[in-house]
Amino acid sequence: MDTVVCIKQVPHPDHFSHITLDPVTKAIRRDGVPLVVNPVDRHAVEAALQLRDRFPGKVTVLTMGPPQAREALEEALAMGADEGILLCDRAFAGADAYATALTIAAAIRKLCPASLVLCGCETADSGTRMVGPMLAEFLDIPYATNVRRLDVTGEDACVAEADLDGGRMKVELGLPALITVSRAMNEPRIPDVMGIIGVADKTLSTYGAEEIDLPPDKTGLAGSPTRVAGVWEFKKDRRSEVLQGNPRHVSSDAVARLRELGGL
Repeated sequence: MDTVVCIKQVPHPDHFSHITLDPVTKAIRRDGVPLVVNPVDRHAVEAALQLRDRFPGKVTVLTMGPPQAREALEEALAMGADEGILLCDRAFAGADAYATALTIAAAIRKLCPASLVLCGCETADSGTRMVGPMLAEFLDIPYATNVRRLDVTGEDACVAEADLDGGRMKVELGLPALITVSRAMNEPRIPDVMGIIGVADKTLSTYGAEEIDLPPDKTGLAGSPTRVAGVWEFKKDRRSEVLQGNPRHVSSDAVARLRELGGL
């Protein structure tokens, strides 16, 4: 059973405070911010590797991004994936969720058709949760989202258990299918030394828009029906003070300070 895992390279969540927006291009400035594999995508890779242990097949990891996104693929290969595909082309720049899903769907159809497509349920840098379901629609396959448990019950079916608000749901899907996984699915493995060394012997290919048969007006900013209309910086005009000491005295001091500042 062949599996495709869609991953993304994102700014490290611990460094989000250093990210700024360019007021002219309306793009995110990521200079000096380390990049990592989107955290929940590592759970999707782990799920694919565990399935391969039970059902022989190939695990392909795929991402769309600039040249440095190869690093994300290399980490997934070090975890144990069999091959990597990087979709890299200036024509892909500025893609919204719709154009991203359309591009990835075209690549999967042409380069790596599979019985199962796995994605993380959301990305740390945008969190729209839209690309997975859109990708399934473009591939015309059934899907389940926010899945915590996945059982492949045969060559043509699987059962997914998904978290809902206040409960859980089990759904049976025919294969091929797409699943977006949550962090509750598993605990991703850490690549060992042999896995890192083995990356050099694995195939990591790069493809552009022409190679997946997508016209320029369907990709990137040109193919995106949504645009960033404007960006602005939110500036806080409040200040804070911390009063310490006996609670009774602090409360009376707080009231007096609020009156002094015109808050009461």
